[in-house]
Amino acid sequence: MKEIKCPQCKSVFEMDAAGYAEILDQIKGVEFDDELNKRVNETKKSHQIELELAKKDAVTEKEKEISLLLNQISNHERDIDFAKNEVMNSFQKEIYDKDKQIDRLKNERKAALAETNLAVTEAKSVLEKEIIQLKNTIDNADTEKELHLQSMNDSHRTEIQAKEEIIRMKDEEIERVKDMKAKMSVKEIGEKLEQWCENQFNTLRPSAFPNAYFEKDNTSVKEDDEKHGTKGDYIFRDSDSSGVEFVSIMFEMKDKMEDTKGKTNESHLSKLDIDRRKKNCEYAVLVSMLEPENEFYNSGIVDMSHKYEKMYVVRPHYFIPILTLIRNEARKSLEMRQELAIIRSQNIDYENFENKLLDFQEGFGKNVVSARTNFDKAIKHIDETIVKLEKVKQHLTTSDNQLRLANNKTQDLSIKKLTKGNPTMKRKFDELK
Repeated sequence: MKEIKCPQCKSVFEMDAAGYAEILDQIKGVEFDDELNKRVNETKKSHQIELELAKKDAVTEKEKEISLLLNQISNHERDIDFAKNEVMNSFQKEIYDKDKQIDRLKNERKAALAETNLAVTEAKSVLEKEIIQLKNTIDNADTEKELHLQSMNDSHRTEIQAKEEIIRMKDEEIERVKDMKAKMSVKEIGEKLEQWCENQFNTLRPSAFPNAYFEKDNTSVKEDDEKHGTKGDYIFRDSDSSGVEFVSIMFEMKDKMEDTKGKTNESHLSKLDIDRRKKNCEYAVLVSMLEPENEFYNSGIVDMSHKYEKMYVVRPHYFIPILTLIRNEARKSLEMRQELAIIRSQNIDYENFENKLLDFQEGFGKNVVSARTNFDKAIKHIDETIVKLEKVKQHLTTSDNQLRLANNKTQDLSIKKLTKGNPTMKRKFDELK
């Protein structure tokens, strides 16, 4: 038996198992359906609430993720802008510095070119001035040479006149000697030969030989291998107005009385040459009356230089002519030597000047070549540096273009492009929309 208690009236009913089962089945069917519906509805509501909450949580979470992502994108954009600005500023500064360096190198190149051109111009100017001076010097030298030649011609005419005067004097002397011979015997001439020659010289000294020395040789000079020294008879020396000696003659006088000893003219020449050298005389003259019948010595002035250097043999009446001839030739030789020395000095000066000019031209040419080589090397180095700086500038410009493209890509960034190929993120962003 089963008891059923009424919930309202509190009455208890007894019921058998079959009735209880039937009633229970009825109650269970209605209540169960109600309860089931109730439970289903509650479950649905709960699920709906949970779904709404989950949906809200998901949206909030995605919003947070999107906000975080947007913040990151914004931060990245700021970092990119900052980095881009720094790189751009750095590149612009480097490009500016390179441009300044290129300009400086170009200015240095222009300055070097200008300086080199100025140096070459100045050197050319100096060289042209020296060439003009050299031409003027050469012209002056030519003028001097012409004057010198004219002077030599005048001197030659004077010399001819002097020789004519000598010939005249010689003729006069011949006449005097002939007259003297007519008045004096040969013996008297021989005994007075040295005195006669001295008198002849002294007669002409004031007019013809104002600066001359003509005296007896009173000093004997002995060689190492000689027991006794020797000396000549007379020494003649003459000098110009400045005191420069230009001629010296050793005279030996031999009269006819010497012939008794078997002496000849040639036998006296060796001693006369020795005496000349001992007394440092340039010429030697034997005035001799020996061998009076020998036509060789009677023919005039006899030149013995083929045996003894600068040696002559004359008769007494040729004493003044040989003296005047030697003295005039020596003076002429002195003038010629002086003129030749001047010409040689001038030629040496011209040669030295020309050598100096050639050395200067050669040295200047080498300096110009060296300067040009160094200048070309410097210009080449500057050009290479400019090319390198242009390449650096080109690279910097390329990097600037790359940064500009990167910036454009950053500016073109969008959520659509970020979610492309990512369906989960795309669905979430779509749900947010």
